[in-house]
Amino acid sequence: MPEEECPTCGEGFDSRRGLAVHHSHAHDEKLPNRECDECGVRFYSEWERKYCSDACRYENRDNAGENNPNYSGGKTTTECDICGTAFEYYPSDKEGLYCADCVEDEDWRDPPKITGSDHYRWRGGKRELDCETCGKTVERHPWNITGEATFCSDECQYEWLSESFTGEGHPNWEGGDTGNYGKGWNRIRKLALERDGYECTHCGKTKAEIGRNPDVHHIVPVRVFAAARGFTKEDAHYKENVVSLCVDCHRKADFGVIPKARLLSYVPFGRRYGPHTGLPEGAGRVESGSRRAQRPEQPVR
Repeated sequence: MPEEECPTCGEGFDSRRGLAVHHSHAHDEKLPNRECDECGVRFYSEWERKYCSDACRYENRDNAGENNPNYSGGKTTTECDICGTAFEYYPSDKEGLYCADCVEDEDWRDPPKITGSDHYRWRGGKRELDCETCGKTVERHPWNITGEATFCSDECQYEWLSESFTGEGHPNWEGGDTGNYGKGWNRIRKLALERDGYECTHCGKTKAEIGRNPDVHHIVPVRVFAAARGFTKEDAHYKENVVSLCVDCHRKADFGVIPKARLLSYVPFGRRYGPHTGLPEGAGRVESGSRRAQRPEQPVR
């Protein structure tokens, strides 16, 4: 008579192994070979296991007291250094010195003084300085004195900046205004506007879009002619050296954003007679008929 019976289909087998082979092949499931220590459910595992699932394993785990891997004997009893009351503390923490009541009481504490001259970063306190604009006395910490000038307010600072960065104090100062452009400027300006159709030669804005006549820009600046040996500022006024620009493009040209070669390309014969054709920098071909139509004998520096 068979000693083992299949729990699924009831077929009998002479040995436990025969039953296991049958159940694995016929029912595609291996027979349980272990019992969970937590819930008692039987389950199969190829290696030694106490629990059928992680849930049962965590449920059975007790980390309290001696079961905790970090357990080192529990709390230790000692006496408070201030009031003498006995209290308990964990040896794994800092050494117990004060009971809970004394810890909450701040009367016994003596914190170090870190204000004023007792601070480790003390540098002598505030200093008295005079406002660079109005002369009013102001106090500043040494760490707050960052520049060569001190001000009592934003208004005084703005006034000082306005005065200091005007004229020769401005980083873009190039010698100041050349004054009146002199004889011939109004005529050449009118000729340039008519030649360019009262439009910006760089972006194409019309007089109506600009809201007024375009500016007339000197490709080689007037100041270069004024400073050049053998030239005067009136020599800057010739058609190949001027071009019509709107306000925005004029600003870009002044700061070199628009190259002189590009500006020359907008002028008839500009490439032929411009300052990049071999003439010294600052000296261009003057208008036909001028008394200075020839190259200067001395180079312009």
